[in-house]
Amino acid sequence: MPKKIEGVLTRSFTVATSAIDEESRTISLAFSSESPVERWFGNEILDHGTKSVRLGRLTDSGPLLVDHDSRDHVGVVEQISIDKDRVGRAGVRFGKSDRANEIWQDVVDGIRTSVSVGYRIHKMHMESEEDGHETYRATDWEPYEISMVSVPADAGVGVGRSEQLKIIDLKEETKMPKPTEGSTTPVVDTEAIKQQARDQVRSAELARITDIEALGQMHSQTDAARQFITEGKTTDEFRQELLKQPIKPVEPNFDIGMTSAEVRQFSFLRAIHALANPADRRAQEAAAFEFEASRAAADKMGRTAQGLFVPTDVLKRDLTVGSATGGGHTVATNLLSANFIDSLENAMLVAKLGATVLKDLVGNIAIPRQTAGATAYWVAESADPTESAAAFDQVTMSPKTVGAFSDISRKLLLQSSIDVEAFVRNDLALRLALAIDNKAIAGDGSSNTPTGILSTTGIGSVTLADQTGVKVPTFGEMVDIETEVSTDNALLGALAYMTTPSVAGGLKQAAKDAGSGQFVLENGQANGYNVGVTNQCAANTTIFGNWADLFIAMWGGLDLNVDTSTGSTSGTVRVVALQDVDVAVRHAQSFAKGV
Repeated sequence: MPKKIEGVLTRSFTVATSAIDEESRTISLAFSSESPVERWFGNEILDHGTKSVRLGRLTDSGPLLVDHDSRDHVGVVEQISIDKDRVGRAGVRFGKSDRANEIWQDVVDGIRTSVSVGYRIHKMHMESEEDGHETYRATDWEPYEISMVSVPADAGVGVGRSEQLKIIDLKEETKMPKPTEGSTTPVVDTEAIKQQARDQVRSAELARITDIEALGQMHSQTDAARQFITEGKTTDEFRQELLKQPIKPVEPNFDIGMTSAEVRQFSFLRAIHALANPADRRAQEAAAFEFEASRAAADKMGRTAQGLFVPTDVLKRDLTVGSATGGGHTVATNLLSANFIDSLENAMLVAKLGATVLKDLVGNIAIPRQTAGATAYWVAESADPTESAAAFDQVTMSPKTVGAFSDISRKLLLQSSIDVEAFVRNDLALRLALAIDNKAIAGDGSSNTPTGILSTTGIGSVTLADQTGVKVPTFGEMVDIETEVSTDNALLGALAYMTTPSVAGGLKQAAKDAGSGQFVLENGQANGYNVGVTNQCAANTTIFGNWADLFIAMWGGLDLNVDTSTGSTSGTVRVVALQDVDVAVRHAQSFAKGV
């Protein structure tokens, strides 16, 4: 059966002194052959047929490294070939940096005589099996760098790999019980024990590679995953690296391929008017394009609209009218004047304070979170430290539907002005933003609602003194709130305050101290941090923290629907906008409240 080997392997060769050209600082060397090398999975043969070797990486100025360290770059591969004797050969040239000169001189002096090639195997199959020992031929492999090495790989025992495997030390001597009279000495199958050990090593390595690759794909870090696999690092080390990276979830493309002209043609007003008047043939015909775009968006997302989907092409395009002389006035009925997604984000106070907004998601998402670090130990000479490892869990998020509505008169819907079009869109964005803001701050997780900051278990808390019915923090209490975050080593990132208008008013009048003439809140800041003010915040509450650790996840496009019965007596139409969204706090320690 074909066999796939993940990770990077290496082979070593010796540089002949006659192959060195000191004037041009070049070396001609052999970097590969069809000699079998024993690996953990059996003997490995690299096929040197013309279709078996991918030379693209080395042909395009491949790197000359030291000890397979990508950060120790000393030269370049200038020539590469697979010759008739089925040997891979290359011409390499050394650079003129201090490090390159150092290695070059070692080569010239005969101190460094070994060269090793790093390569990946894409496809291989078992060629033969003899006495339980398998031989595999790599029929699709790719050299990607050549290295000068001080200690060549010991191919005879299969250590010629850049990633370090845990090698189980098997001892031939096995303690056996003394035979009793009339009994026989038990027979120990040493070869079976060795095979079991090889299987364990193989399983552990494949599990490491599989886990790292899966994490890399989940978090759009496939290049980093390949590097960690190559360097032999553990899955926990890769998880820690992911924690340092900005959140970049896999973002599926829900665009339906609309051209710029088609995006300009899409009208919220025509769509809403048609939804509000299903029996009006003219309204249906006028919105035929909008309904067609909605059907295409529904097919792309694999969902059914309750009313009409606004494609993501329309939601995220920033379209403006051209100048009047350029024809802007003639097409005002079809153009949109603002980006809906930007309007939504700009209206959310939590987004303004730095919350991380994840858009165009599909399916549930899980974001890694470190819950505990590895432990350091002091040990005696030659003693081993106690094994410890970092602990991780995940922040999970799943779609929860939020609906926001706006009442619009029938006459307004019949208008074709770009200003009215923009008004309707911005009004819907504001309504959605207020709803999302509310749950991001104080959602309790009940009735399919998100869990907001104030309901997140583990955030810091400071009890504020009650001053005539309004809990306005003193400057010292503001510092206490910040200290709650700092004590948990979370005083970093998008740090800011959020509070209510009444508390903010009190802070503007509260003296910072007795003599400076400064107030706790001045120029929109308190103690150097921005202060966001909103009625969405719970009464007598002040929140401080790293808002980048607040995630706002949004799935798919915008679903528009209409309600013609609620305002029928006044001739208004209620436009309902539905959006799938969720909220999560990555680290509770990143926030503290004063109440």
